[in-house]
Amino acid sequence: MSDLSTLNQQFGIAEQLEFVEAAPGMIVARISNAHAEATIALQGAHLMTFKPKGEADVIWMSPAAKLVVGKSIRGGVPVCWPWFGAHASESSFPAHGFARTVGWNVVDARPQPGGETQIVFELPASAMPKAQWPHACRVQLHINVGVKLTMDLVTDNTGDTAFPLGEALHTYFPISDVDNVRIAGLDGCTYRDKVTGMDLKQQSGDITIPSEVDRVYLDTEATCDIVDNGANRRIRIAKSGSRSTVVWNPWIEKAAKMGDFGSDTGYRTMLCVESANAVENVLTLAAGESHTLTVIYSNEAL
Repeated sequence: MSDLSTLNQQFGIAEQLEFVEAAPGMIVARISNAHAEATIALQGAHLMTFKPKGEADVIWMSPAAKLVVGKSIRGGVPVCWPWFGAHASESSFPAHGFARTVGWNVVDARPQPGGETQIVFELPASAMPKAQWPHACRVQLHINVGVKLTMDLVTDNTGDTAFPLGEALHTYFPISDVDNVRIAGLDGCTYRDKVTGMDLKQQSGDITIPSEVDRVYLDTEATCDIVDNGANRRIRIAKSGSRSTVVWNPWIEKAAKMGDFGSDTGYRTMLCVESANAVENVLTLAAGESHTLTVIYSNEAL
């Protein structure tokens, strides 16, 4: 990661994008344009906030989230790469991969013709531990901030052998209360239920959250809507290049053990709907091949 003055000189955009130090060692890109506001930590290329002008926040950040070098941030959009969840064979490797807790480089930033702001991050090869990831590749995250938020996670296999790729944009959303929401778009899909030991089940109707939920919906590129009657709005999650959708709420005991959900009832005001390639949908990326996982987040009144 570059220092603040270099970042602002090379990539700052007058009245749209500046870089600030939000905590010791934690540099954040702060975007404000005609359409929306957003903040993104260079550690993990971790989008922390997104708020269209005149509307409510679309992304949830825990009020107790800690910005600490080398530690994952509770909330926002963590980038899970190059595996999702526990590593398939090495339990000592970090859950959800290493990309979310290392510094990414800014490689481009520019205003867009419609008034949006685009910023591009790249995971440096030096941040990929060879013992965990011996494969040659390039990884970038393209973020476009406008009325809608678009995120493109791009992986290029620059080596001469194929490698497995698991990934997710582990997105946290704010909700009025778990009792007031349902997730539409996954009716009829099969899923692995992590709460019951990865049993294979089938969804019937919309998803509701009456207790802990931790599910990986398989073989679906469907658009999902978080329908929040309490907030009178719908958050839409449209994706491509993603064959899994993960739905997660830790509920009471697990949220309390994490210690950074903010309050005893913090779990009631957040919900994760994650665009992923996980479990049976882990990819194999051939030599010379490129893969892009794209998600577009938008907000509309009911």
